[in-house]
Amino acid sequence: MHYKKTLIGLTIVLGLIITGVARADNVKTTPTEFVENLASVPSKVGNQINIEIEKTKAYQAKSWAEAKAQWQRLLSKFQAN
Repeated sequence: MHYKKTLIGLTIVLGLIITGVARADNVKTTPTEFVENLASVPSKVGNQINIEIEKTKAYQAKSWAEAKAQWQRLLSKFQAN
């Protein structure tokens, strides 16, 4: 079982290396562009985190509303009798 995980890991790593080598030949990045891209990483990560937080809040609000509706239906069954 352990060898399957190792084989999968090696396959992923080799795939990443191959695609990285293929892409490196086509893209020319100047040192200035590299620094600018590197400097923009924290804001990109922050934006992605904020997007995920908002998606989580929306999901939780929907989930809580559905749970509340289920409880109301369940309670109404007992109150009707």
